[in-house]
Amino acid sequence: MPIYNADIADIFDEIADYLEIEDENPFRIRAYRNGARSVRGLGLELRDLVEQEQDLTRLSGIGKELAAKIVEIINTGSARALIKLHERIPEDVRQLLKIPNLGPKRVRRLYRDLNIQSIEDLTKAAEDGRIRSLAGFGKKMETQILISIEDFAGQQKRYKISIVRTYADSLVNYLENVNGVQQVTAAGSLRRSKETVGDLDILVVAGKDSPVMERFVKYEDVTRVLSRGSTKSSIVLRNGLQVDLRLVEAQSYGAALQYFTGSQTHNVALRQLGRRKGLKINEYGVFKFEERVAGGTEQSVYESVGLTYIPPELRENRGEIEAAGENRLPRLIEMQDLKGDLHAHTDWSDGRNSFEEMVAAAQEKGMTYLAITEHSGRLTIAGGLSADRLQAQMDKIDQYNDKHSNIELLKGIEVEILEDGRLDLTEDILGRLDLVVGSIHSHFGLSQQQQTERILRAMDHRYFSILAHPSNRSIDERPPIQVDMIKVIQAARDRGCYIELNSNPKRLDLYDTYCQAAKAEGVLVAVNSDAHSVNSFDHLRYGVGQARRGWLEKQDVINTRSLAEVKKLLKKTMG
Repeated sequence: MPIYNADIADIFDEIADYLEIEDENPFRIRAYRNGARSVRGLGLELRDLVEQEQDLTRLSGIGKELAAKIVEIINTGSARALIKLHERIPEDVRQLLKIPNLGPKRVRRLYRDLNIQSIEDLTKAAEDGRIRSLAGFGKKMETQILISIEDFAGQQKRYKISIVRTYADSLVNYLENVNGVQQVTAAGSLRRSKETVGDLDILVVAGKDSPVMERFVKYEDVTRVLSRGSTKSSIVLRNGLQVDLRLVEAQSYGAALQYFTGSQTHNVALRQLGRRKGLKINEYGVFKFEERVAGGTEQSVYESVGLTYIPPELRENRGEIEAAGENRLPRLIEMQDLKGDLHAHTDWSDGRNSFEEMVAAAQEKGMTYLAITEHSGRLTIAGGLSADRLQAQMDKIDQYNDKHSNIELLKGIEVEILEDGRLDLTEDILGRLDLVVGSIHSHFGLSQQQQTERILRAMDHRYFSILAHPSNRSIDERPPIQVDMIKVIQAARDRGCYIELNSNPKRLDLYDTYCQAAKAEGVLVAVNSDAHSVNSFDHLRYGVGQARRGWLEKQDVINTRSLAEVKKLLKKTMG
């Protein structure tokens, strides 16, 4: 059974959660958290490094103890340390961690102080008003816990796109090597680049004698076979993800791919258009009475009803069918359009790789420029830079640029936007930079009016280039702040600054709909990696997917410009 980096990271996070419930040494907890982040950020699968007997301690954030546990997990599928924690902490208590916004520290308080050992206990305590008696909780938190319990009970489990992509790529590669298989494609919301994915649909074209269905249900990561047939089978992978495999004929492949990729509302609108033209559209093809008139390719399906080809990311019934009918679909941004990255960290703050390593990785990705944007001093937990340290890094960047010409480094900072909208550094130091990236990492609970005014005041600063991760959401971990994003986008237009689309798959922030709003207002979007390690530049693929969902074209994104053009645009924001 294959062990993926995501599996190892999940185990490390689980161990850290349980250690926190037990009030263990915070340094040990932090080591597991850092290890999980490092593992998730790797571009190579750890199982391959273990097979090659590589020294895992050379990886950032991985010491001898974690390296040994990685080997153990890959060899056994688990870790003895986790098994022991399972023995000490009741399963129902562990289930409390699944309640949104609760977290291990709060679970520890509830467990230790109120003897809450299950979701049922938690519900009863909240309804009885006992939770508000705990210091740091209060009536508002008690109400929120009841809401979170209700949300948890009704929600279908969804997985971040980066997690599903890893499993999908491995499974597609596995199926492509089965005898008789001609084509394999992962469809559904993954192909539409949605931020989260509920289940995975895979289509395959294969010869009649191909053992593809038998091989599929015997895939080594399968824990349960839900159904097995000659044209459709369903399995559940070890992480709980359901995967459906459909065997389709070559003449129906395009129709099936269109059907199992488009959202339900997109497909309904397409079928209605077909009916108005006397056509029947389904997963088997496009039919005029009993005659198949299209279906071998997706393009033929759309052309049969008078539409140009609609890219997968747009198939959400948000005007794409009308635009395709009028031949005015956008020419969506491609990964190769990006020329550089305007938000990256090194180990000068909370990055996991050195300055030199990050620059080398950016060069390897073909970038012609990279902005180094460490955190400012107020964010002490992330090793934020004081004015003196920032000046020292600026000097280092100047020295690098003097000696190298294959990539240019831009001097930047990710400056904290304080509660009142002031920036965390003085104008004297900010004015020496090439760009200023403003962001929020505190006071998430302000009202919409307060939060909006806070951001607008920051953007009115003399030196302000890009608003980073505008909604501050963390998918499955933290909800977005309350902010009038349209007003923020319009202010960016008036001020002449830019909005970030943060490519980290746990953020993917700007939302796709706000990408469209930025485009409509003429505000350029920066598709940035927010890289904290050399492998984090790979996240840009998810940012580009989100940008495509937001109808963005090459010209709508600032970092598709040449170095000279970017410097000119950034200079306009700097006083």
